[in-house]
Amino acid sequence: MTGEANDDGKQAMRARIRAARRDFVAALDPAGRALALRMPPSPLQALLAHATVVAGYLAIGSEASPAGLLDWAAARGARIALPFVSRPAVPMRFLAWAAGDSLRPGPLGLMQPDPDTAEELAPDLILAPLIAFDRGLRRLGQGAGFYDRAFARYPDAQRIGVAWSVQEVPLVPDDPWDVPLHAVVTEKEWIT
Repeated sequence: MTGEANDDGKQAMRARIRAARRDFVAALDPAGRALALRMPPSPLQALLAHATVVAGYLAIGSEASPAGLLDWAAARGARIALPFVSRPAVPMRFLAWAAGDSLRPGPLGLMQPDPDTAEELAPDLILAPLIAFDRGLRRLGQGAGFYDRAFARYPDAQRIGVAWSVQEVPLVPDDPWDVPLHAVVTEKEWIT
């Protein structure tokens, strides 16, 4: 697939899956949504238990939230980091964060730690948001490449996608710079 055709395919997939994700989450009862992804499945528990620094994110809109997974890791001694984005050309960094720490608005609707007070951390496990995924563990993100660059910067970190099951597609179109995940966790299953 040529780069331009691949970009068109990715944009169409993003629009379709965002709509499906939004509808899926809107149909969930509040208790079901609150309980989803609260307890990591056994394989993820093992990874989180051995992680020193777990990078996660604060869900925006209908994204699947890793909050329960981050709480589980923090309760077992892992340091938690959240992404910090300053502008598109600058690589994303992961800054230390604990529940109750202040956050400030950033680009793309992110709430992020203050770079003047939060320590930069190198994660050994990254819980990544995504738009779509497939069983080959290819990930379609927002399109800015922040996570692909972070994955390349931390090649030894475990890369775990966090998603709703409705975000699975038969095949995510990929480019040479796209970095695959090690696993995906949804409200229904652990996929490796």
